[in-house]
Formats: sequence, C-alpha cells, structure tokens
Amino acid sequence: MTQAQKSPTMADLADRHTLYQEAVQDPETEVYNFTKFYTDIRGKKPLSMKEDYCGTGYLAAEWAKSDPERTSIGVDYDAETIDWGQTHNVDTAGADVARRVSLIKGDVRDTIEPQVDITCGLNFSYCIFETRDELRGYFEKAHAGLKDDGMLILDMFGGTECYAELEEETELEANDATYIWEHVSFNPINNHVECAIHFDFSDGSRMENAFTYVWRFWSLIEIKELLLEAGFSKVRIFWEEFEEDDDDEEFMEGTGEYFEATEVENQESWMVYIVAEK
Repeated sequence: MTQAQKSPTMADLADRHTLYQEAVQDPETEVYNFTKFYTDIRGKKPLSMKEDYCGTGYLAAEWAKSDPERTSIGVDYDAETIDWGQTHNVDTAGADVARRVSLIKGDVRDTIEPQVDITCGLNFSYCIFETRDELRGYFEKAHAGLKDDGMLILDMFGGTECYAELEEETELEANDATYIWEHVSFNPINNHVECAIHFDFSDGSRMENAFTYVWRFWSLIEIKELLLEAGFSKVRIFWEEFEEDDDDEEFMEGTGEYFEATEVENQESWMVYIVAEK
C-alpha cells in the first residue's frame, strides 16, 4: 500500500469539537452551579444567560434545555466553531430549544443587548486580554449587558504546579482517546502562558495542537480588583471542597461542591468560580 493509499488514522477521522466537549465541558454541572449561585444570592431563579467565548454553544444549548422558560445567547468570534455548534448542539435539541438559543459570531464586547440575568466566561477564555485596560474593558461591557440584579460568572485555575511546564492526561471513554492538557511555557516576568490540548488514540495516532491558547495568567486578586473597577458591586470567590481519596490518604480530590471563601490554603492545582454582582 502506498503512502497515498494509507488508511486514515483515528486522529484523522476524529472530530476535535466532539473531543473537546467530552474532555473539557460539563454543561449540566455548570447549569446547576449557576442556578444555585444566583438563587442563593438573589432569591429567585435565573432565566436568561449569555455565554461569552461560547465555542460550540454547548452550555448555551444545555441552559435552554434545562427549563422551558430559559433563553440563552452564545457569542464567539470563530465562525467555523459557531456553525458546528448550531448544527450539532442547537438544531439537534429540537425546535422549541433552538428558538430560545441565539449563537452570534462576533466579539463578546459588542453584544450587550438584550440584558441577561447571567453572563459567563468559562474555560479561562477571558485571559486572552493580557493588559489591565483590556480586561477591565471587557468587564465593563459585561457589566453593561446585565440586568440590574445580574451576575457575571467566571472560572479561573491556579495552584503551585500551574507555573510549571507539564502535561496532564485524562482518558475519554466515549471517544476511545486520551485528552492531554499541556502547559507549553510560562514567563514569570509578565505571566504570559501558552497552553495546548492534544488527543492520543489507541491506534498510536495523535491530534497535535487540536486547540492552543495564549493567555496572561491572572491572579484572583487582580481579577477581583478589575471587576470592582469596572462597576461591579461585590465579587465572591467560590472554592471547590476537597476530601481525602479512599485509596490514598495523601491524595485530595475535588467533590464538585463549592463554598464561598475568603481565605484558603494554596494547593498544587485548583479551579474556582468568580461571581461578580452588578
């Protein structure tokens, strides 16, 4: 068999968006957490949501599916990804859901109407803004796009190992692949970090650099200060609870439950929600 006739590998045939959704996203959990944060703080159920940097709109679709009264907007600059999400996540959810989801191709800072109960920026995507003025400007636009009792919900990662070059592997059962998260480089002078996602397959093939990221590694206090400067009235940090692993007392694992925190011990790796109230 010649090179031209060689059978395609699993990596050649795989869909990177499907892989990403299994590896990185858990929209049902996000909907649960958003609803809990908002209800606990505001005393009522949130109905409208805008997903900034929405990618395939997976969360936006799940939000609309979770309640027949709910509407969502997803905004992302990547047309190919938005189109994929419209086809695979929104249209397949049925006509009732699809009419309550709007996916918009564009800059997240340009969409501030209609105002919503919750705007979210997940998977650390807002870290593309690497100066204080740029990030504050995004927060100001997010503030303007919220109703009077609205909230901006962000996530952020950190911990001692986040400053190191490393690779973390996770098995993806549904797609018979291994998800690899790589910290390619980190510059401690300006906190510039480059990361990448790869996928390995059981036939030995690899989808190299399926997604790449160039960010500033922001600290929680910097984000909090900029949110307050942008006009938000209060900023809360929700920290994940950890417990000892049953098989290894020295290993702590996340429970998936979050509590509001003002002081914690640093860990090798952590992920938090940042909830900013208008």
